[in-house]
Amino acid sequence: MINILITGVSSGIGEAIADSCIQKGYRVFGSVRNEVDARKCTQKWGSPFTALVMDVRKIETIKENFLKVKNLLKGEKLHILINNSGVVKASPLELQSTEDIREMFEVNVFGLIDVTKAFLSLMKFEKRDNATRSKIINISSTAGQIGIPFLSTYVATKHAVEGLSHAWRRELIPFGIDMIVVGPGNVITPIWDKAKEETKFEDSSYKEQFQNFYHYAITEGQKGMKPSDIANVVMEIIHSSKPKVRYAPVAKKLANWYIPRWVSARTLDSIMSKNMKMKKLYSE
Repeated sequence: MINILITGVSSGIGEAIADSCIQKGYRVFGSVRNEVDARKCTQKWGSPFTALVMDVRKIETIKENFLKVKNLLKGEKLHILINNSGVVKASPLELQSTEDIREMFEVNVFGLIDVTKAFLSLMKFEKRDNATRSKIINISSTAGQIGIPFLSTYVATKHAVEGLSHAWRRELIPFGIDMIVVGPGNVITPIWDKAKEETKFEDSSYKEQFQNFYHYAITEGQKGMKPSDIANVVMEIIHSSKPKVRYAPVAKKLANWYIPRWVSARTLDSIMSKNMKMKKLYSE
């Protein structure tokens, strides 16, 4: 039996990954934020699934769920940890509250670190083979390598995830634990169906620029990949004896992944400004 822990399984990418793992016959421990989601997920997936009501920002809930998982494993090892929990809040950085900035770092970076540190002891094997090799899969984003305006703090958190993943992987090599990054581009989620006219920053000089960005983001988001596409990539990693260190499942990959990384930073400035209709607010 392959034992897998996934954070943030109530919707989106995490839900799709959990669904794929359970269909494959794996045992899944999945974190959710509240009892309502715990009941919903348990009813959906049944006995192969164990809900963990866990807030990755709160170390005490992580420790409680570590003990729960350890007791349920009864001496078995945790083979796969998938750090999927994340939050994004768009804003001009100048106007973004410190509380929102801290929340993104608490969830996207410190939560990932704390969860991984807590469960590492369950992932170290004295003897292993390819079927039981431990893997930690960190869900990042194209923002982990490409700076996107009005997502500055989110970009910063994902850059942090990318950097620590590559450094931490090298620390874990002696234990036979691999750490892999998955950096999706736009992914179609219910947020795009519910999107409404953005009215933030009405009284600021960023009003028009941010609205143009917001509508561009919605349009591109609706053209993105399905959560199940990302889940398929994760399943490929789980099954691979020699996975790559980073995967980039991105829709329209040439335009959205390769070109932004090939062209100069100044050229990319111009491309993004044009695509997002960012107008000069000064006179020459």
